Amino acid sequence: MEYSSKLIFIFHLTLIIFSTSSSSAAAANSNLFREYIGAEFNGVKFSDLPINQNVDFHFILSFAIDYTTTSTPTNGNFNVFWDTDNLTPPQVSAIKSRNPNVKVALSLGGDTAPDGHPAYFNPTSVESWLTNAVASLTKIIQSYNLDGIDIDYEHFKSTPEVFAECIGRLVSTLKNNGVISFASIAPFDDEQVQSHYAALWRSYGRVIDYVNFQFYAYDEGISVEKFLGYFAEQSLNYGGGKVLVSFISDGSGGLGPRDGFFTACSRLKSEGNLHGIFVWSADDSLGLGFKYEKMSQSLLAISH
Repeated sequence: MEYSSKLIFIFHLTLIIFSTSSSSAAAANSNLFREYIGAEFNGVKFSDLPINQNVDFHFILSFAIDYTTTSTPTNGNFNVFWDTDNLTPPQVSAIKSRNPNVKVALSLGGDTAPDGHPAYFNPTSVESWLTNAVASLTKIIQSYNLDGIDIDYEHFKSTPEVFAECIGRLVSTLKNNGVISFASIAPFDDEQVQSHYAALWRSYGRVIDYVNFQFYAYDEGISVEKFLGYFAEQSLNYGGGKVLVSFISDGSGGLGPRDGFFTACSRLKSEGNLHGIFVWSADDSLGLGFKYEKMSQSLLAISH
């Protein structure tokens, strides 16, 4: 009788644990959709994109860089390098007014400076860079009525520790000042890139809301299983973070939207691990009719 009671207790305990973990997993799914816009100057506008009212939609303006128009580094004095003819402050206000589920962020850095050479993270010192960055970005963010920032530096002339201090304190200051409400980082699988973002995550992961991991930077044509393996790996690297999955519009890297990406997303959603989807980029998708943006949002909008 005692042995039987123990078995019953263990059985019920197992059910409780399973139920709790299942509920936690379900809560981890998100309806967040994000898209980079404006880097390629091809005339794409916010209003061109289909916006599903049942998702949280983030536009990410690409890019603000601490360089001059002649590609001279400015030590944290940021300038706007997205398509300012078509993505203006009034257009930000208009798209947000028409769509209460839309927020707009700006991304820092990117791959290249105006002259096509790498855009380096290259501070003179932590304190001077931070002072300049807080002032210049506050001005841009407030003038455009933006909600958040994304960190997409991909080249570095600083140590990981200096990068972590500069970016971590920047995000913390902008949040504490009420200038932004969210922040994301956009690493990819490169040793130098990962070392810098890992240092940032270790010291300041608490102020980073989303990890826009560039899964499209992996080799083109990977399988669904390979993609899911990479997702598990990066979820461990950014433990506790909301790692979003991603594709590039033309399918030229990673797992493309025509080749199993949505199968992988459905798998993650069923496991409670679909924290959101982001796309590079609206500029490239313009000529494709935003077919895969519509599919992404429809999947995210499903509540189960």
